[in-house]
Amino acid sequence: MAAGRGLRSIAFWLGGLILSFALILPLPAGRAQQHDVDLALILAIDCSFSVDAREFALQMDGIGRAFMREDVKKAIAQGHRQRIAVAVVQWSDDRNQIVTLPWTVVAGAADADALGGLLMTMPRQLAEGGTSISAALTFSAALFAAAPAAERQVIDVSTDGRNNSGPPVSPVRDRLVGQGITINGLTILNEWPTLDSYFENNVAGGVGYFVIPANDYEDYGEAMFRKLLREITGPGIT
Repeated sequence: MAAGRGLRSIAFWLGGLILSFALILPLPAGRAQQHDVDLALILAIDCSFSVDAREFALQMDGIGRAFMREDVKKAIAQGHRQRIAVAVVQWSDDRNQIVTLPWTVVAGAADADALGGLLMTMPRQLAEGGTSISAALTFSAALFAAAPAAERQVIDVSTDGRNNSGPPVSPVRDRLVGQGITINGLTILNEWPTLDSYFENNVAGGVGYFVIPANDYEDYGEAMFRKLLREITGPGIT
């Protein structure tokens, strides 16, 4: 009986020692921070004076159909967590921004189809105004505080114009990039043929950033599909 109690005491002491070492050892690399989704993506949609009702409808139809394409669904499924989070912002001047889709997790083909159908029929909910890319970026970045924990945070800006309202856009871009946010652009060149160069120099930035041009709104859907595919797949993919 005494020998049994002694063995149990030694086992208890060894177990406590092992637990103590486990508590003070650092977590292996990659486990220090857990993420809920591979990507938290904000789609920032231009609703300024230059975008008429038909052009807005083409934007939303293009975004919705892009999420419903098989290549986009496969890209989501090939991520480490096989899920992304998406929010949608409509914006115009420095006083007009609104969340039209709160954070929504897409974790499979059915989710992608449901989101695509919703976006295709989403109405314009914002008054027309000037073009404040800087305010749209600031407003969008604040939304990440309520987003699921993500490996990457990306703001996807679509517009056919330059920043002409609110603060200068370059300092805002630099501040957000410093916070670890990537800003990509989809530039519609119907009014400013060099808008993609303007975005490269003043708006886009961060890890793996890129700008995709569309010649006009009829080309928007295909450009958005290619853009989503790159954003979901991650940096280094063309």
